Amino acid sequence: MNRFLRSIWQTIVAALLVVSLGATAEAKKDKDAGVNVRITVLDVAGAPIPTAVVRHPDEADRRRVNSVTGVWEDSILYLPDGSELRFVPGMTLQFEISAPGYITQVVSYDVRKRNNKVEIALVEMEIEDEEIDEPLIQFGRDKPRESVNTQPASN
Repeated sequence: MNRFLRSIWQTIVAALLVVSLGATAEAKKDKDAGVNVRITVLDVAGAPIPTAVVRHPDEADRRRVNSVTGVWEDSILYLPDGSELRFVPGMTLQFEISAPGYITQVVSYDVRKRNNKVEIALVEMEIEDEEIDEPLIQFGRDKPRESVNTQPASN
């Protein structure tokens, strides 16, 4: 009976040790990870803009928002030189938010430890819907044909 209790005790201690080591590894992983920043792109009425993109000035690529919710979220950006830009508390981020048919906005945001949620309302461009006359472009060599014979040349 004593051996049985000792075996159970050793199993419990081993399980607790494995769990505590896993928690320590997870804590170290979280310490190195950046803080999530969430940007929601809406129109003036509050509806998500499905074609919006978010771009950091140091980054070459534009990041598309979720087409249903209008949300872009990340904790790190990969820059063209191969380096990583992790979002950490106290950092000021600058983003360019744009969408077809809307005025582009440049936004600065100070990252906090938690609750980094930003809502951006883009204003729609005023496009005049007047009928545009097509310009008549004439070239110097374009002259009306003066044809004497209306028959095809092959006859």
